[in-house]
Amino acid sequence: MSHFHYENGEFYAEGVPVSRIAAEVGTPFYCYSTAKLTDNFTNFDAALGGLNAKLYFSCKANSNQAVIRTLAQLGAGADVVSVGEMYRALKAGIPAGEIVFAGVGKTRTEMAEALKAGIYQFNVESPGELRALNEVALSLGKRAPVALRINPDVDAKTHAKISTGKSENKFGIDIDHAPAIYAEAASLPGIDVKGLACHIGSQLTDIAPYRHAFQKMSDLVKALRGKGHSVERVDLGGGIGITYRDEQTISFSDYTNAVAENFGNMGLKLEAEPGRAIVGNAGILVARVINVKEGVSRNFVIVDAAMNDLIRPTLYDAYHQIQPVRQPADDAPVTKVDVVGPICETGDQFAEQRPLPPLVADDLVVFREAGAYGAVMSSTYNTRPLLPEVLVKGDKFEVVRPRQTYDAIIGQDRLPAWL
Repeated sequence: MSHFHYENGEFYAEGVPVSRIAAEVGTPFYCYSTAKLTDNFTNFDAALGGLNAKLYFSCKANSNQAVIRTLAQLGAGADVVSVGEMYRALKAGIPAGEIVFAGVGKTRTEMAEALKAGIYQFNVESPGELRALNEVALSLGKRAPVALRINPDVDAKTHAKISTGKSENKFGIDIDHAPAIYAEAASLPGIDVKGLACHIGSQLTDIAPYRHAFQKMSDLVKALRGKGHSVERVDLGGGIGITYRDEQTISFSDYTNAVAENFGNMGLKLEAEPGRAIVGNAGILVARVINVKEGVSRNFVIVDAAMNDLIRPTLYDAYHQIQPVRQPADDAPVTKVDVVGPICETGDQFAEQRPLPPLVADDLVVFREAGAYGAVMSSTYNTRPLLPEVLVKGDKFEVVRPRQTYDAIIGQDRLPAWL
């Protein structure tokens, strides 16, 4: 049985009717399944079992403390891209020694905070960052553990806005320049260069780009070792996609085979940084229909969620399956409608001309595969409070982030003395 499913004509999250959560929490809200999070993590971890590998959950996909704590208890480390995410990981119970700090724009203040915390690794993305980190480390009397993030110039064949491994992308060190920069890193007194890292993009559904990138990285390890450098570890990044519509995705076993083919006999510590693959299909967004508006050329289903709550359709033209909470009859008629939110933007749209069964005001609908890059990318645009997040486990649920209040939003403003 799926962790999100229809039962007795109603949509359930594990053993909890979604309508029950809506009645107690209000709409819209995010809901995550503990069982699905657990299954995704343990299946990925088991697939890597024959390799000296550890999973570092990419907190940018979903940074809720309850989600991170659930994964921490399963043995996950954390991949963070800001000091704020580092603090979240630490608060959730992930030791500093199991945190990787990635990102192309670390400030000196962030470097210092991460060094004081004692994190496992900095993924360094440029010579300038390397030199700045060296200076900060020396000022604190420390050595920074570093993996150089390499840009292997591999097309991940994903959306342009989430491609990170091509030469024109802002990320990483050009692979042709890597030997010289690795040698420089090895010579800096404040740097303890441990190895290499790469990440070619997000929502990959084809194993071929991984194989290409891994082969390039494996060749680079051999070349560096041939020059007498120590290379202890390789960070493989993340990016495995999930099925939003009808994509044929990459199995964990296929991914592991690609890793083993290229790194299996090299005596390396390996790191993988999944985010979406762990939380994407472990979460849903639940909204209520405000109104069904009949237009001249099309009809609009207006819901109480909006682009500030789930920006992926607006930002990436992303597809999310939409289902009514009340299970439609097998022979229910289907009509093409636009599903939109209440924000004063034409771009506030979840689906265009989507075939759906009849919906009326007050019906509940579910947006599937909303666990990754949903709540974390939300905003208070139009002074709309951030949504509550709910975690389900079996037949019980708890609110793991309450709905923001208007006073909390407006209270952040300060009036100058002259007003």
